[in-house]
Amino acid sequence: MIPAWTAAPAALRCAREQYGSRVRRFSFCALVAVLALACSTAQAAPHSLKQQGRWTVDSAGRTVITHGVNMVYKLPPYTPEAAGFNNADARFLAHHGFNSVRLGVIFAGLEPKPGRIDQGYLNQIIRTHAVLAQHGIYTLFDFHQDLYNEKFTGEGFPAWAVLDNGKPAEPLTGFPGTYLTSPGENASWDSLWSDAKGPGGVGLQERYASAWRHVAKTFSSSAYVMGYDPINEPWPGSIFATCLSPTGCPAFEQGPLAELEQKVTTAIRKADRRHMVWYEPVVTANSGTAYATVSPKGGNVGFNFHDYCLTGTADPPCGTEEQLTVDNAKARAKANGDPFLMSEFGATDDIPTIERMVDRSDAAMLSWQWWHYCGCSDPTTSGPGDTQALVRDPKKAPRGTNVFRTKLAALERPYPQAVAGTPKSYAYDRDSNEFTLSYATRSPSGKRLPRRVESVVYVPHLHYRHGYRVQVQGAKVTSKPGARHLHLRRARGAHQVTLTVAP
Repeated sequence: MIPAWTAAPAALRCAREQYGSRVRRFSFCALVAVLALACSTAQAAPHSLKQQGRWTVDSAGRTVITHGVNMVYKLPPYTPEAAGFNNADARFLAHHGFNSVRLGVIFAGLEPKPGRIDQGYLNQIIRTHAVLAQHGIYTLFDFHQDLYNEKFTGEGFPAWAVLDNGKPAEPLTGFPGTYLTSPGENASWDSLWSDAKGPGGVGLQERYASAWRHVAKTFSSSAYVMGYDPINEPWPGSIFATCLSPTGCPAFEQGPLAELEQKVTTAIRKADRRHMVWYEPVVTANSGTAYATVSPKGGNVGFNFHDYCLTGTADPPCGTEEQLTVDNAKARAKANGDPFLMSEFGATDDIPTIERMVDRSDAAMLSWQWWHYCGCSDPTTSGPGDTQALVRDPKKAPRGTNVFRTKLAALERPYPQAVAGTPKSYAYDRDSNEFTLSYATRSPSGKRLPRRVESVVYVPHLHYRHGYRVQVQGAKVTSKPGARHLHLRRARGAHQVTLTVAP
């Protein structure tokens, strides 16, 4: 390894190539992270993900499963740093086996004036990504919105993009009720879907896609980029009633929504062909209605969806609804030929609900991201106070009473983070504290990876305080006994690996 002080001049040049003059404003720690994780990988980006059929794989060809959280700060200045999220939080997440963060990028913060990107805002997003990457955590960049804009007690789009045709904002009935009650809210969405001309005679969608292109250009050569989420929970506007039936709203998803997500994907691809685009369905499909979402052209895409029960937390009604949403998402992803990701679930302190969701995610071999890392004065959450939070206050260290330990115990579990092959099944039995995994040694592409490419299974000390024992067939354990990350190297000639981890 080259000493940091020896590599600094070349690394600084690389950072300037990556991020331009913005490097002058980095903190030293963030700069070090960028140097180590962006510059060293400017050409190859070894820690990047791509689509391979139904799966997501890394540059070594391993199938990657992610367990993560959302970190979206919805109040000005709209940055995780402003909420207090920093290196200690990233370290906490990595320590507990979380390897992805869906990171909120707020359009109003990024482009507060039409056609003018706020570089200071983007610098803060760059720093947060660098801190996460330093801990081996993938970032999914999410253009987040709820209720479109502050005018409707939400956040997301800048004020200059609110084209409500003079219709009143009231009645404002809170989140998510305002979607249903506000004429101005729905008129603003109608203007977006019709690509109405905004300031300077430029269409709203063109401004939006251009902002996305700027973000993609910024991170095009960066490591640990999970990809880009074009728009959070798109609302159909004044036609919303047509989307509330069990059959969903194919006319909207295959029409206006598909057009916008295609424009965004095309803009991203002009700047970044390496990283994935994770397209979203209509928000009304979060609770069991059918999906008709179209896969954008351009390849290297994935389907991301949310799963919330409208009827509360009780099982079986919620259990049935939650499972239906997963089944619908799986069917849509299969029809599109894409991977699928549950990028939001939770927002609750009901432990049985959390356990149901993570169990069914394992059964579907589904990556997920918990909503939310913190309460963070969220103006558009349906639960009171810290109901949704894993950590109470990111301005304080994530330890002791600042962490919701029962939620952490429900979310943190053994799982395969990287599989040198194709997963066949994995499950965790919380009663016996036993984890099982089975995978074929051929990758999703059909190739058998070199033996030096190892599988990695996260084994939480939280559930194995006195260590664990391993039974494995078809592979050899190469990690140290009791390691938090269990490494497996396939045996010569093995076609399948089976693993059991128990106390």
